Amino acid sequence: MIGARGPRLGAVEGLGEEDQKIITLARSARARTGAAEGAAVRDETGRTYMAATVDLPSLRLSALRLAVAMAASSGVTALEAAALVSEAGAVSSEDLAAVADLGPQAPVFHAGPDGALRATAQP
Repeated sequence: MIGARGPRLGAVEGLGEEDQKIITLARSARARTGAAEGAAVRDETGRTYMAATVDLPSLRLSALRLAVAMAASSGVTALEAAALVSEAGAVSSEDLAAVADLGPQAPVFHAGPDGALRATAQP
């Protein structure tokens, strides 16, 4: 949507509003913590879960795997979509496998830190 001041902040060409929302949430999680990655997932009821990379001496989790774990620990049984915001060139196979556990058909949107969509992967 373009208004008098230009495109709406966070708008991603070709994505629906709900998919844009999870990219925005993933960007927010990354920015809030200064982490390498931010991620968000949406369940079958529309609830969202967001996370940032955890990099502690005794625990390391990618943002996307943590977002999936947060959804699973809340009782979610199906994911509709996922988003990862990172500098990485692609979504890791481990991250895709985590999404596939709850959403074998869920698209995984990979965006850069600026929110620009880089790729859409399928688990």
